[in-house]
Amino acid sequence: MQIQDPTEPRTQGLEDLEEDLAAALPETQGSRFYPLIRRWALHVVPFLLLAAAIFVLWREFRDVSPAEIGSSMRAWGYADVVLALLLSAASFTLMGFVEWFGLRWAGARLPIVPALWGSFLANAIGHTLGANLLVSGAVRARFYDRFGVSLKQVAATTVFHGVSFAVGLSALSGVSLLVAKGHDTDATRIAGPVADGLGVLLLVGVTIYVALCGNLKRPLRGFGHSLKLPSWRVALAQIGLGAFDNAVAAGIIWTLLPEGSVGYFSFVGAYAPSVVVGLISHVPGGVGVFEGSLSALLASVRPAPLAAAFLGYRLAFFLLPLLIAAVALTGDAMRRRGRG
Repeated sequence: MQIQDPTEPRTQGLEDLEEDLAAALPETQGSRFYPLIRRWALHVVPFLLLAAAIFVLWREFRDVSPAEIGSSMRAWGYADVVLALLLSAASFTLMGFVEWFGLRWAGARLPIVPALWGSFLANAIGHTLGANLLVSGAVRARFYDRFGVSLKQVAATTVFHGVSFAVGLSALSGVSLLVAKGHDTDATRIAGPVADGLGVLLLVGVTIYVALCGNLKRPLRGFGHSLKLPSWRVALAQIGLGAFDNAVAAGIIWTLLPEGSVGYFSFVGAYAPSVVVGLISHVPGGVGVFEGSLSALLASVRPAPLAAAFLGYRLAFFLLPLLIAAVALTGDAMRRRGRG
């Protein structure tokens, strides 16, 4: 990974940290043509995806009343709500273990507890506000500064976390698409041959990643990027933890759906591409885009329970963690200011 090692002052705000972190993350070089395309894509693609999502959501939920959504939420029961909150906590914990592995890979030997806490703060804020790479990286830099972790190590950890998420989601999605085909053929609008092809393609991609990590000793270069790969053992840990984390996160929505409405693997087969579309959109938290994609792919779930599950998911996995992180960061800033 081409990572610079800038001198970082000890009293930076998040905006300054984002600028320094952007300099520390892998650079895009090469001709001016590619940055121009990327800049236009970042402006046009989110608008198109959001417009498409609004249309899909209007089409799927135009006949659903707030009373129907409320009735679906009341049908959850306390056990479903508690399970959704526990799954959210478990997902953030798994992200913390990925963080700890990433810090160690980057050369920062932190105990597990600060890594869990730093990961929670970074992901709770980054997931909700969008621009996840820079936002979460800036929060990490601010938190880990007290432990002597450099921006170079923060940037490496941020990239490690992102790759773990990508390969874990790919592995989970690939397996789900292949397994679900014979069990729940009418649950989603993903055709059988398409599901098979995507599943195989995703698993082949994950296998290639592990093979590269095991055999390629030099940094991997392409399109102006340079990436130093971990060992194959670390790559397997990334895949395992990343897949488990995504499986748990998907379980939050699935738990809140009516029992028997869709099989778990069929649901994950629709959930995974919806997450990707939400990330590509650059809309904060993928709000609307994720829901529009998932509702378009699910064929067997009634609109009202699905809308209720979306609300529960946003509350358990986005808003509640964001509130906890915001309170914690505010308290930490006031405490540090008092010491100063």
